[in-house]
Amino acid sequence: MRGFTKFVLHLVPTFLVLWLVFLGGRCIAQEVDVPTGRGSGSVVAPTGWAELIAPVQQRIDLKFYGFYIGELKAPSAQFDATFRATRFLSITPSYLYYSVPADGLNELANHSGGFTRTVEEHQFRIDGTVMFSVHKFEISERNMYVRRFLPTYMYGGKSLPEKEINRYRNRIAVAYPLAVGGHIWKPFASYEAFYDQGSGWTKNRAWTGVTVPIEKHVSFQPSYMWENTNGIKDLRYLMFGLIFRMPSR
Repeated sequence: MRGFTKFVLHLVPTFLVLWLVFLGGRCIAQEVDVPTGRGSGSVVAPTGWAELIAPVQQRIDLKFYGFYIGELKAPSAQFDATFRATRFLSITPSYLYYSVPADGLNELANHSGGFTRTVEEHQFRIDGTVMFSVHKFEISERNMYVRRFLPTYMYGGKSLPEKEINRYRNRIAVAYPLAVGGHIWKPFASYEAFYDQGSGWTKNRAWTGVTVPIEKHVSFQPSYMWENTNGIKDLRYLMFGLIFRMPSR
């Protein structure tokens, strides 16, 4: 039985890559923000993702995330470094990159032919998260500062200049550990609001799901996320993620 388990774990990375490519043909990037638009309605977005957690010290974890949006040919990648300053407070600087072709942006903005080139965005972020427990409920509040770097892009036949925007994000989350078959499952829910410099409160996000351990260092996380952003269609994500945690040294 142990031999079979090790064999399955060796196959997991290959299976994950194939799975992400398959799902990618039907999904939208989780952090897509169309620079302008008049979107209405919604888009259902099955989404596959993977996370690798690498502990480097007792209080420091490095985290790598990957998304692939197949039919849209829109890659997304993120890197975090989490520092647990105290029992209740962690600090996380991070970097995010994504790229979305013109046809994907036009779909979200509901504006045929408005965008004519791929839009890329780089984000440098830092957040502070306060965590505490109340009767086994794990409660956290995250406050994040984001510096968004938007390049020159084409919209409506015009070239709009590159710019930098400050963003503030506030998220409140709750999780509750449940013992299921000798393992700890962790259902969770969160709500997050986004504030963009010069535009005000531009986005709301509600997220719920459950983290399920499938091996000592591997977890599976199915979830559902609803996202409303000014100027584009609502996004309804059906998300399926695999989380790999490397053993501590």
